[in-house]
Amino acid sequence: MNAPVPVTDPDDPRLADYTGLTDVALRRRREPADGLFMAEGDKVIRRALDAGYPMRSMLLTPRWAEAMADVAAATGAPVYLVDEALAERVTGYHVHRGALAAMQRTPLPPPAGLLATAGRLVVLEAVNDHTNIGAVFRGAAALGMDGVLLTPDCADPLYRRSVKVSMGAVFSLPYARLPHGPGHLDAVREAGFRLLALTPDPRARDIREVAAEEAGARTALLLGAEGNGLSARALAAADVRVRIPMAHGVDSLNVAAAAAVAFFALAEPRPGP
Repeated sequence: MNAPVPVTDPDDPRLADYTGLTDVALRRRREPADGLFMAEGDKVIRRALDAGYPMRSMLLTPRWAEAMADVAAATGAPVYLVDEALAERVTGYHVHRGALAAMQRTPLPPPAGLLATAGRLVVLEAVNDHTNIGAVFRGAAALGMDGVLLTPDCADPLYRRSVKVSMGAVFSLPYARLPHGPGHLDAVREAGFRLLALTPDPRARDIREVAAEEAGARTALLLGAEGNGLSARALAAADVRVRIPMAHGVDSLNVAAAAAVAFFALAEPRPGP
């Protein structure tokens, strides 16, 4: 039995992984450098473990100790028991889900594996908002995309907010980072993918028409950051520019909402119930 260890001192060094979770700039630097990320809540912690990420430790409030006892026993990682006030003092916010786990990162594979096996990919360019990253991953997983490629300036999918918003989809959907440099899309095209650039430009083609034409082809959907959209270089590299038809004078959608609509349009027909 891996019994929880009560901790009452917010400066206890055993809680170092959990300090200052709301300091985005600090955590962006520290987590990748220390090889860790945070999983929050019962379902997300279990999904991280199922995906093969080792647990470093777990931080629980008393009412969650019993619910997470099987996880503690299976991993053998230390479990620290703190009251809600101390949890908030350490992390910087109210841990309403009552369970946090410090997880160990694993090496990120190169893009070659995804490019060799995937049929439909998402390519994110400079999407630096963690909420949008998490939402795009969740939509991509739910709607049958095979993986995600990120440019080097995209936000970290394993940052706590991304993980939480994705509901753990960042663990189930494979992803990789594209290399630096202006030719980062060359490898995607050379692997046999058609590059579809999603844009609100009214001159772009209706994504439904293009999806019908591209049925069965290997496709990579290019998505840009909120506001700026795709770079001129990415638009120029695309085989075709696609748009989602709009009504009532709306000219665009949030990138995560637009992504979900586009994923559905590109999804292969599924058999009925």
